[in-house]
Amino acid sequence: MNIIVLNSRGHQSRALRLPRHLPGLLLAVLFVIPVMVGVGAYYAMYHWGDPVLDQRMTARWQDELASQRGALDDLNRRTDEELRALTIRLADMQARLMRIDALGERLVDIAGIPSDEFDFSAPAAVGGPEMPEERSLAYTAPSFTQALTDLAVTLDRREEQLSILERLMDNRRIAEKAELSGRPIVRGWLSSRFGQRTDPFSGRLTMHRGVDFAAKDGSDVVATGAGVVTFAGQRWGYGNLVEVNHGNGVATRYAHMKEVLVSAGDIVRAGDVIAIVGSTGRSTGPHVHYEVLRNGRQVDPTPYIVRARR
Repeated sequence: MNIIVLNSRGHQSRALRLPRHLPGLLLAVLFVIPVMVGVGAYYAMYHWGDPVLDQRMTARWQDELASQRGALDDLNRRTDEELRALTIRLADMQARLMRIDALGERLVDIAGIPSDEFDFSAPAAVGGPEMPEERSLAYTAPSFTQALTDLAVTLDRREEQLSILERLMDNRRIAEKAELSGRPIVRGWLSSRFGQRTDPFSGRLTMHRGVDFAAKDGSDVVATGAGVVTFAGQRWGYGNLVEVNHGNGVATRYAHMKEVLVSAGDIVRAGDVIAIVGSTGRSTGPHVHYEVLRNGRQVDPTPYIVRARR
């Protein structure tokens, strides 16, 4: 390859001969080498750098995914445990509701209340006016757990109220059983009434503070009401004596017994045999001297004797 060089006046020229491979070398320097460098950089960036970056990101993503899976498994486990706990609690509350309903029906039956007047199987009647300012309030659904808690509190209150009512009813039944009625003997006859009479030993007019029932020697003496035996033994004038406290300031005495069959502290029911008819103490023959005391004072037993037991 030749290069002709001219001077400024154009009169003289000079030819330069270049080596044949110089143009190719220049072309390589100007075009080929930059292209190769760019290709190399691209290759290094996308084939050498990215795989390392991708591996790191993949490892981090896998760690995050494993952590999220663990959190999800823990959440599912806790959810299952809470559901099981709520199921058990709901079953317990349903059982308590059944018990309350059964208890209510029992109390209604004991009290003699008409079933249509106090029906435990019917839903509770509720209501009330709606105030105008309350209509604009947004509705907020109650929490399921909070609703269960409120229901449990309501059940506790109802159960406690019904238990108190049951105890009151039982106390009333006990009080009814403690009421005196009937005679202290199974067979016999009234031989002396309460009040003024001629004393069989002195012949003077005296106050007889009980009633006498003549009966067969050795026959049974029964309690005329439920109560607690407060005295069982000998007492002057009474002979062998049994005293029973029936509560509410009422007590009974059974005197002149041949044999006492109970002891102080025993609990007796109406009709229980407590002694045997005899003639101990100040007595003229086999009989039961029967007294009724109210607040420590003898009263006429006749109204209690003729009272019909419920």
